[in-house]
Amino acid sequence: MTKSELIEKLSAKSNGLSHIDANLAANIVLEYMSTALAKGERIEIRGFGSFSLRHFPARQGRNPKTGETVQVVQRSAVHFKPGLEMCDRVNNTNHRILEA
Repeated sequence: MTKSELIEKLSAKSNGLSHIDANLAANIVLEYMSTALAKGERIEIRGFGSFSLRHFPARQGRNPKTGETVQVVQRSAVHFKPGLEMCDRVNNTNHRILEA
């Protein structure tokens, strides 16, 4: 699903929300999420999943073509961990707590 498809579904699903308002809502939510991640904060949406940063330190790398060693700078990457409800919906299963 693309962002424009999401906006169309939002405006179609809610009776009082115009396409322009759905676009604005989606943009605001995505902007707040991007800003929070840029600050290093964790985002958790219950039933959906969580977004966090994974940090990779600087290291020595190797150019596979020449064999020359190169310095790879430190970096961060966004990591998404799906919630249990999301996994259940995707897999069409119900995880049940086993009683002892």
